[in-house]
Amino acid sequence: MPDPLSATFAALADPTRRAILARLAQGEASVGQLAAPFSISQPAVSKHLKVLEQAGLITRGRAAQSRPCKLDVARLRDVSDWLETYRRFWDESFDRLDAYLAELQKGDPDAQKN
Repeated sequence: MPDPLSATFAALADPTRRAILARLAQGEASVGQLAAPFSISQPAVSKHLKVLEQAGLITRGRAAQSRPCKLDVARLRDVSDWLETYRRFWDESFDRLDAYLAELQKGDPDAQKN
């Protein structure tokens, strides 16, 4: 079994699963409700839900004959935290580039005409 972050990214790699997560961000839904907008079978949607559940992105409950699905944001928070490191890196890199370009323009009289 891959590490949780790898499992999360693998689950997020599929556009159908991302669409399912977007729908679940609006609230709990049944398998039938989640399957409705897709031109795939309900068993195919169930397979997508299994991947999302194994990755820890959703939970499935039991209500009579229904198995309502609910978004579990803890793993998405882990992804966000992991990405934050790289966002800071790129922000700092672009800030340094901006400062460097500003210094270059100070020394280039033609650059200030633009």
